This record gives sequence, structure tokens and C-alpha cells, in this order.
Amino acid sequence: MTALTRRHRPASIPVAVAVAFAAASVLLVPVAAHGHGFTTTVYVDATAAEPGVVRAEVALEYDLLVLSVSDTEDAPEFFEDGMDVFGTGAEADALNAHPDAIVDYVTERLKLTADDVPCTPERVGALTVTERHDVPYAVLTLDYSCEPAAAHELRSALFPDEERFVRGTVTIVDYTVDHTSGSATLTREEPAFSTEQSPFERLGRFFVLGSEHLLFGIDHILFLLALIVGSRRLRDIVLAATAFTVAHSVTFILAALGVVSLPAALVEPLIALSIAVVGCWYLWRVWRESRRPVQLPTPTTGAGFDRTQLARFAVVFGFGLLHGVGFAGALGIHEPSSWSLLGALLVFNLGIEAVQVAIIVVLFPILLAIRKAAPRTGLVTGVVIAAGVTVMGLVWFVQRLLGIE
Repeated sequence: MTALTRRHRPASIPVAVAVAFAAASVLLVPVAAHGHGFTTTVYVDATAAEPGVVRAEVALEYDLLVLSVSDTEDAPEFFEDGMDVFGTGAEADALNAHPDAIVDYVTERLKLTADDVPCTPERVGALTVTERHDVPYAVLTLDYSCEPAAAHELRSALFPDEERFVRGTVTIVDYTVDHTSGSATLTREEPAFSTEQSPFERLGRFFVLGSEHLLFGIDHILFLLALIVGSRRLRDIVLAATAFTVAHSVTFILAALGVVSLPAALVEPLIALSIAVVGCWYLWRVWRESRRPVQLPTPTTGAGFDRTQLARFAVVFGFGLLHGVGFAGALGIHEPSSWSLLGALLVFNLGIEAVQVAIIVVLFPILLAIRKAAPRTGLVTGVVIAAGVTVMGLVWFVQRLLGIE
């Protein structure tokens, strides 16, 4: 029986691996290298300065603002002026040499309305420069004059994807307006918020945002897929998913508190590598077991886990820490968040977990049923998926290291 098993398994598995690698190389390479993309974060602090006036302090990444404004017809010479002083400490001088062009760019894309009536923006004082996460940010203060109203709506289209400089701009708003305060995150899909929204509605949007981030974040989906095919029992996937959840929740919260901060240039390639490692782990285990002439029991711990399983949990936990930083980066968290925003970020994390659990609940029973009904088919299915995930992870790793989109 053992000899027969050894003759059949190696014969089919290398073929499946070869097919998966070829298919993945052809079909998956065109997929974007960056699961999160190169993003930027705009910060808006909106307060009721006086009756009928809402003051908005807008912080925008300096070099991106220079690129975007100089790309307009208003100030094509701004690029040379702005970049010549980049990193010299004289950035504010370049900004204040072109204030009208900057104000036009920002106010055309950052709109405030009072009961659907547009408010009129006016610059207050000079532009200044500050640093956020060691990155220069231009700070522009605007006073929006509004008609008396019960509610205000802020809409942001700053640094849109169409400008091609970044992808997926996030605008984080802290506000104290209309006798209410809180935080909101504006994205391409959800570009506006109203002070009429209840706390439940605002938090609900963060839940949806977290759900969409995992659902449409192909890198995290592939990582989860690798965990699913690498688990043989429900207990394995539950514990692996729990290790991943706890780990990325820890670093996500620490990032929101400003305790953890890592550059995307380091985090993104490592996330891609984690996908490849977890996928390859299953392939290595299948290859190792196919080489064994006799299936001998492996020493286990008191909890019933062998060393390989414990090592897998440790690896998943370690990579989960990286993914938590990646989740934080997707929301533009580069510095300590306000307490009001921290609660919303926890809801964002719940949205991530809801989708993760849903994927496991749907896919793992299907894979388990295939393995029980047709073990060989289940094995080959797992190998093909793991091989494809491994190839994609390695492709992304190389692309992200080289900065290729």
C-alpha cells in the first residue's frame, strides 16, 4: 500500500505544480503589485470658528501638492520652485509664492455645504509646513463662510486617482461642528460625510470600509486562501486565523496609538513575501510527506500539535503583525490618532474580521468536503491553489522591491 501510494502521489503532484506555476505566471503577473497601492493621507481639522464660519486646517503631503498644483494651468512653474527647496527647510517660501494656485486647487476639490448650500472658502494667514511621520506636509487654513444651517457636509476629491500620482487617497477629518464632534474617513468610494449622520452611521461606514479593504485587497485574500488550503482540520484553520487576527489587531491598534510605525517600502514587500511563504509551506509539507516510505507519528505537544504545526502558528502570527501595519497604512495611519478616531478604527478592524470569517466559513467546508469525497482531487486542488498563491506572492515581492506597479 505504501509503495503504491508513493508511486501515485509524486506522479500527479509535480504535474499539478507545474501547471499551476505556468498558469499563475501567465494570468496573475499583470495584477497590480501593490495590494494597497501608493496612497497618501490628507488631514482636515474642522471647527466652528464663529457663527456662520467653519475653519478647516488642511494638511497635504508637500511634494504631492507641488506635483498636483504644477500639473494645472494655474502654476506650471510651481514644480521647479517647489522641488528646488524640497528638504531645505524653505518649503513654506515656495508655497507662499504661489498661494492662489494652491488655494484654487484645494478649494475646487474640498467642498463644504450648509444644508446643501455651498459655503465660500477664503484663505486665512500664510501657508506653513509641518512634518508627519518624517514627511513634509503643507498646511493651509481656510475659513468657509456658510448660511445658517442645521447640518454641514464635507466632500473631498483631493489627489484623485485620475491625476496618476497616487492611488486611493484617504482624507481623515476631525471635526467639532454643529454642536457635535467626531472623526470621519473619506475615500474615493465614500467621499463625503454629514454632521447629520448618527454615530452609528459613521461607525457603520468604517465597518464597511474595513470589509471592503479585505474583500478587495487581493494580497490579504491570497494570504487567507493559503491558510485555508494549508489547514486539514477545522481546529487548524480556527487557530491559524485566530493567531493572524490577534497579531494584526495588536499592530493595527499600536499603529493607531502611534507606538508602531514602519515605512510602506519595507512593509509591502514583506507582506508579499508572507503570502509566498505560507503558500510554499503547504507545498513543502505535501512534498515531505510524499517522500516518507512510512507514515510515522510525529511527536506532539500536550495540546496535540506537532512541531510543524506550532511553527506554522508562529509564522502566521509573525506575518499577522506585518499585515496589521499594512491595514493601518491603508487608512493612512502614520501618527497617533484622536480617541474618537481610535474607536472608529476598531470598527474598521471588525469589518476586516467579518469578511475573514465569512470567507473561511464558505471555503473551508467546501475544501474539506472535496478532501473527504475524493482525497486525490482534494490534494491536487490544494497544491494548485498553494502554488498559484506562492507564485503571486513572489511576483509581488520582486515588484514591490523594485517599485514596479
